Amino acid sequence: MISAVKGVRVRRAAAVVLTTGAVIASGAITAAPAQAVTAPSISAKGGFLMNSANGKTLFAKSADTKRLTASTTKIMTAKVVLSQSNLNLDAKVTIKKEISNYIVSTGGSSARLIVGDKVTVRQLLYGMMLPSGCDAAMALADKFGSGSTVSARTKNFIGKMNTMAKSLGMTNTKFDSFDGISKGSNASTPRDLTKLARSVMKNSTFKTVVKTTSYTAKTITKTGATRTMAAWKNTNTLLGWNGTLGIKTGSGTEAKYCLVFAATKSGESVMGAVLTAPNAASRTTDVKKLINYGYAKI
Repeated sequence: MISAVKGVRVRRAAAVVLTTGAVIASGAITAAPAQAVTAPSISAKGGFLMNSANGKTLFAKSADTKRLTASTTKIMTAKVVLSQSNLNLDAKVTIKKEISNYIVSTGGSSARLIVGDKVTVRQLLYGMMLPSGCDAAMALADKFGSGSTVSARTKNFIGKMNTMAKSLGMTNTKFDSFDGISKGSNASTPRDLTKLARSVMKNSTFKTVVKTTSYTAKTITKTGATRTMAAWKNTNTLLGWNGTLGIKTGSGTEAKYCLVFAATKSGESVMGAVLTAPNAASRTTDVKKLINYGYAKI
């Protein structure tokens, strides 16, 4: 009896060995893992990349160091607007003289909105996110802030931006403007901006806006006529490259060149941010490297 049991065990063991050998020989089991993907070197002082699906970190370079965010700040402006309860995207906003004065005094990038025109909230989102209109950002901050003056309302809106940042776990972020024209303390990190991007890209309106390359708004003039604005072109030249869906560029004398980005290809999704790249070309190269790396890494 003992001999018979031993015989069965031997035969079973031999079968396992033979089966395993056959599987290995057939290539069903990979003996060695795929060749490791080398992390890229980027010129930007800070960078971060995550797997959009699960939030897993794929790349980090000074990811928690605070830096100026320039116009990537407008992502948070959009997030706060789109988080308003009972938001009516077709509500009309009249462009005030204070907005024109602000653009003249700061020299900020502009959607060339015209004082007295009525522009919808939806159009303002396009005007802010495509040509990076600081005028559109101010109009939104004035519309959705609380207070008796333009100054009070925009200040209140910036407070809402900081409250939102805390709620999203952006622990190294502080905003002092609605458009990225900093008053000295407008800073975030690549990791925090990516957290923001992951949150706001779940909003279908935002996702539609930031992947649009060109948009022509029709506004209503003081006299009630329709004004067809010159087309707003997206400042993000990477749109469409290798599945790139957005999100927002930024640049400034001190901030240098920034980009918060998202891309999806063949079921793989990545997003991230680069801050303080030396020039626009380097920024583009950095982001391309990170997107390719992300796809290979997932």
